[in-house]
Amino acid sequence: MNEVKQDVLDSFQTMWGLFPEPVLLLHASRKILARNKVAEALGIPAGVPCHSLHGREKACAGCLADKALKRGEALRHTSWSPLARKFMDTFWCPVEGEKDIYVHFGNDITEFVKAELLPAE
Repeated sequence: MNEVKQDVLDSFQTMWGLFPEPVLLLHASRKILARNKVAEALGIPAGVPCHSLHGREKACAGCLADKALKRGEALRHTSWSPLARKFMDTFWCPVEGEKDIYVHFGNDITEFVKAELLPAE
């Protein structure tokens, strides 16, 4: 369990290594299998559950990983992140051919969101 083929790791780095936001390659158990350069620079370690990054013992509320893996399709959710203080456009994308592995990332779209959707300062 939680083993990932080298070609999947190589493909992840080729595709996401230079992406300007943190990107994680995760197992269905939520174990971080790999991360891109931005996530690594932020100190996000591989081998730990993703939800532990925010001091949580269980999966984050609103996580769509299980649903994305079950459906075999990428899912998207947009919302204000009080932790990051940003409006995030977040994705869970299953890796084709790998039933328990997915890519997870979010883009900061705060500057493109209508002011009335942002919380009052």
